[in-house]
Amino acid sequence: MQVERLHSFVLSAIDYGDSDRIVTLFTLEHGRIKGFARGAKKSRKRFGAALEPFARIEAQVRLKEGLSGLQQADIHSIYPQVRMDLVRIAHALYVCELVESLTPEGQPLPRLFRLLAAYLDHLEKVDATESDRRFFEINLLNILGYRPSLEVCSRCGESYGRNSALLQGDGELVCKKCLSAGPQIQPDSLQLLMSCMATGTFGLINISQERLEQVGLLLDKAILAHAGRSIKSLDFLRQVSP
Repeated sequence: MQVERLHSFVLSAIDYGDSDRIVTLFTLEHGRIKGFARGAKKSRKRFGAALEPFARIEAQVRLKEGLSGLQQADIHSIYPQVRMDLVRIAHALYVCELVESLTPEGQPLPRLFRLLAAYLDHLEKVDATESDRRFFEINLLNILGYRPSLEVCSRCGESYGRNSALLQGDGELVCKKCLSAGPQIQPDSLQLLMSCMATGTFGLINISQERLEQVGLLLDKAILAHAGRSIKSLDFLRQVSP
């Protein structure tokens, strides 16, 4: 079986036995895969520090169904500035867990790969912000086809216009004609999220604290609905964030 060189991000890694590691990679070529790195804890020549979470690497992988064989990894970037700041670390771990939790195995998602690369590159240069995190989340949901219907009611298809949408427990947005209960998401908040998808560049849109509360409520519910479980690293992120 041929060994492929894959452009990858390390989403997570766990120790297996005394010297091995099982690594989850998000690759440009094949999407999310799992690899078995034999001797990874002892072989500095083949792996070194390349298998740390959110490292960007070029991995030599012998692909097979289930658990692939990770032969070697060369570091592209370990994001040293991110690793010097606890808040940035928390944001980087969080987005990696999101990608791991929401993506199908073995399906290439080049747009999402570029989004993750852009976010980590941005995080290497500037402090982590809630606004940038929410920017990442709505674009991730949009790429995967999971984003809430921001323009029209998900039940009847009528435009919200200048009216608020009502948020349901599963992250669905509906108009007031279809349902009468649920937190209101203002038109300005919906427009901000659509702007986040239109620009595609981190740092261009700053979401105010008032709007962050509504945007955050909506995105948290949508993510939970599609992940099917709570995101563990979110607790750490909340603990260390200002």
